[in-house]
Amino acid sequence: MTVSPTTPDAGFDAALTPRLLFTDLDGSLLDHHSYDWSPARPWLARLRQLGVPVIPVTSKTRSEIVPLRQAMGLTDTPFIAENGAVVGLPPAWCHARIDRPGPDGLAIRTLGVDIGFVRKRLAVWQARLGVRFTTMSEMALDELVAFTGLPEPEARLARMREGSEPLVWQDDEAALEAFRAGLAGDGLQLVRGGRFWHVTGESHKGSAVAWLVERYQALRGRRPLTLALGDGPNDIAMLEAVDQAVVIRGCHGLPVEPAQPALYRSEATGPAGWAEGVAYWWGRADRRLSPAGVSAREAATEEASA
Repeated sequence: MTVSPTTPDAGFDAALTPRLLFTDLDGSLLDHHSYDWSPARPWLARLRQLGVPVIPVTSKTRSEIVPLRQAMGLTDTPFIAENGAVVGLPPAWCHARIDRPGPDGLAIRTLGVDIGFVRKRLAVWQARLGVRFTTMSEMALDELVAFTGLPEPEARLARMREGSEPLVWQDDEAALEAFRAGLAGDGLQLVRGGRFWHVTGESHKGSAVAWLVERYQALRGRRPLTLALGDGPNDIAMLEAVDQAVVIRGCHGLPVEPAQPALYRSEATGPAGWAEGVAYWWGRADRRLSPAGVSAREAATEEASA
């Protein structure tokens, strides 16, 4: 049976094994340029019907994610913000003795370091090394709007950082490596995203995903089957932390090479590639694990000969 890259297979049954889907947003579930997610709607609706949590894992801030969760119908699922620095837990994911939900019903767990420390050390290393970069917090609002394509209200939300600072690198590769080494001495890391470099603590998308999987097991008593989808280098740790993964063809030309044996690479970009990847792994209940790096064309050949 050939799996459609955009339409969910009505025979898919999530009742046999609990499942969690972790997804990057920009360039993956959201189009890199327009931020449209309509090609993914059929799968989002199907997964919601089956009770499969779709969990955003993104460099976006908590303030940016909250309205997106409402628009996409993901208010019952957790989210991971700022490349793993911040986790938001809805009531069903909260531990009664540990978590204290706020007025919006979300309990926020900070897995990274405080934004004040990040910005202080960035200033120190910029002065000490004489390297050239511009942080998001330093960009004028109209400059940020032009650079990201975000409307002004959303650009304002993007600047409300809690545990990471995006920056535009404006120096050479040698300076970048010296800067990376300096940050590492402070317990900070430099991660490449689609538009920005991101400076965070030692937490990352992969460690935050592992934390949420452990939380699910503690609350439900079962280990879920996990799938992750992403398009950028900052998604690699997430793609390596799950059972099955999809590298969505990116618009940035950056290599994304996770050490993941159950890997599929989409031919479509953005949300169309997202739907293609979900259909590949979960469009059939009997989907076998496939060799790393399998493409849509190879998958079609495999299915035709099956």
